Order: sequence, then C-alpha cells, then structure tokens
Amino acid sequence: MKKVEQSELEQKILDQFLSGKNLFGEDGALAPLLKNVLDKALQAEMENHLNESERSSGNKRNGLKTKTVKSSLGNFELEVPQDRNSNFEPEIVKKRQTVLADQLADKIIGLYGLGMSYRDISSHIKEMYDTEVSHSVLSQITDRIIPEIKRWQNRPLESMYCIVWLDAMHYKVKVDGLIKSKALYNVLGVNKNGYKEVLGIYLSESEGANFWLSVLTDLNNRGLQDILIACTDNLKGFSEAILSVFPKTEIQKRVIHQIRNSLKYIASKDKKDFMKDLKEVYRADTKDLAEEALKALEEKWVQKYPLVIESWKNNWEELSTYFQYTKPIRKLIYTTNTVEGYHRQVRKVTKTKDAFPTDMALLKIVYLATMNIQKKWKAPLHNWSLTIQQLYIKFGNRIPLDLELRSGGASPSRTKKSDRV
Repeated sequence: MKKVEQSELEQKILDQFLSGKNLFGEDGALAPLLKNVLDKALQAEMENHLNESERSSGNKRNGLKTKTVKSSLGNFELEVPQDRNSNFEPEIVKKRQTVLADQLADKIIGLYGLGMSYRDISSHIKEMYDTEVSHSVLSQITDRIIPEIKRWQNRPLESMYCIVWLDAMHYKVKVDGLIKSKALYNVLGVNKNGYKEVLGIYLSESEGANFWLSVLTDLNNRGLQDILIACTDNLKGFSEAILSVFPKTEIQKRVIHQIRNSLKYIASKDKKDFMKDLKEVYRADTKDLAEEALKALEEKWVQKYPLVIESWKNNWEELSTYFQYTKPIRKLIYTTNTVEGYHRQVRKVTKTKDAFPTDMALLKIVYLATMNIQKKWKAPLHNWSLTIQQLYIKFGNRIPLDLELRSGGASPSRTKKSDRV
C-alpha cells in the first residue's frame, strides 16, 4: 500500500473511531479489509473441497454467488464460490446463513425470550450494531430453537416427583386469520431433593380432562412412574384422569380455586361475612375442626347459596387432603403460590403480545421464559430436609431416597442438569 493511501486509511480509521462509527459497518474504514479476508477464506475452503476425489468425479468451480450477511460488525456482500456438483458446504459462512456472527443470533434469541417484539429487537440491533435485520430474518433466527424445544419436550423425567402442580394459562393465537383462545398446560414438579422443575408445556384448544389425560400419559411415557401429591383445580374429570395413570397419587384440589369459584356466586353485600366463616374451614388446625366449621357454614348459608355449599361438600375429600400434613407442607400444597409464581413470571414476558401469530410463536417465547426462570431455581424449597422426612413417614418406599439420608446422613445432593437439553 502506498504511503499516501495508508495515511488516508489511518486518518479515516481515526476519524471514525473518534466519532463512534462502526469501523466494520457500511462505509466503515475496515469493512473492505474484513470482506477481503472472508472472501479469501471462502476461496480457500473451496480449494480444499475440490480434492482429488471431487475432481475425478468431474466436479470443479462454477463461478461466484453474491450473498449478503449480517453481523455485529455490519452487513457484508460476500462472493461465495460455487461448484458444479453443488455439494460445497462452507464452514465460515454456511449455506442459507444470513447472520454471520453467532453471538448476534444468541443476542436476538435472548431479547426474544425477554418478550421483545421483532420490531423492538430490530431497532435495538440497529442501534447497537448498525445492522438492519428484517422481521423474516428474526423469525428464522428464533426458529433455530424449535429442535431444542422438541428435545426438551421429549426429554426423560425422573421416576418419581413428590409434588406436582397441574394448571393452565390462556392465550390468544391466530388460526387461519381468526383469533382463537388456546390453553397452555403447564406441569410443575418438585423432585425428591426439593428442586422445582417444569416437566412439560402443552398447547390445546381448551382446558379439559381429556387433554390432561394425554398430558399425563406423555409424562408416564417419558419415565414418570409415580406422583405422591397432585395439586389441581376443580376441573370435572381431572382427578379420574390422574388416577387412571398414577393410581396411588393423592389429589389435593387447590383451595384458592374453590374459594374464587365460590365467590362468583356470592352477593357483594355477603362476601365479607361469608369469607369470615369460610376461613374457619380452610384455616382450621385439624380436619375435624374444619368439618365442624363446614357444618356451621352450611347451616348459616345453605338456604341462600345452596350451590356453593354443595360444591364444598362434594369436593371436600380432595380439598381437605392437606390436613394430613404439618403446616409447612399444608401451605405448599393447598395454596397456589408455587405454580402461580411461575405463571406470574411467564406473564411478565408474554404480556406484550395481544395475540400470537402461531402456536409455535407462543411455545417459543414460553419455553425461553421457562429456561430463564429455571436458572433462578438454584436451591431446594424452604425446610425441604424436614419436609422430605415427613413425606417419607407417610409414603415410605415410594420415595427412592439415598441410603445416607435413610440412615440419618447428609441430604442427597442435586443431580446437576443443564438448563437446556
């Protein structure tokens, strides 16, 4: 390079550097240099591809194809060499790859997992990297996680979970140009070591016992053989579906769901007094005291609200399962704190979307949100060492505890698992 040209290039680099302009972006001083390096690397790959075996089969160079790639350093027009047999697979810039830097793709997927729209992501990438990325390219990039989602959905499970919450969230999804409501089924479990884990995410037209049966069957096919306690809502046929797959499971219908459903049918002027009486039922210290309070509730309110009282009586056995346990376990299984805490964090990410364009678009963002949430679950549930011993007294050898714990040794350590399968 001549001294004059070198001096001009150095000045251009300095000016762009001081002004904060991307040196490798469009009109960047170093962009031609990087393009030249990439073009030469592609040529070298082609030369290596056309070995003696390829040439003997008649394969040879077949011109160049211009390709635009995007990166954190800007956009580049590359000249990709072609071969006659079309079996050349470059490594540095793969076929159909439109984003050069993997770290940019990871950045896009990370932003999508935080609930950002394609428009917002595109603006962010433009501002940060001086690179234009279309919505179609963003969709292609986020689609990279689809195989990962499918592997995760089909991964093997542990043979037993102590407590499993089964619940659904509802979203709007576009189907054939129409907006339809979809039920997103979530299964959250606690293993024998006290660690929470999302066992599966499933999508259906609506919430129903029949679909829950298919969900439970899928969990069983993936290795889950036993659930000690299943926490559910009052969906008709739900308990029968669970027991048909896991016959030894104890069902705990969520009290908060029963309360909410009851209050729908209580007049506003009576709600305060009714709730005062109802608290005596579900906050009682023993099942006997709770049943006395339930009888008093019936005597006072049955004439005015017969359907509500009948519902409590019909569901009582599965609403009162938690009275068998100490207060820490009771709170864990009769409230919805655990599963609703997970739902609340997912909704923080999905609340920006009025409706999702496809089922997979919804699954992608919920899956990414779930992976981010699970990274925070680094410790077992509070007082789990005491909880598991109480569960062992109740359920015995259905809990496959380590020998050290049975003999009074240290608590079993968590088996390390990757956040992404």
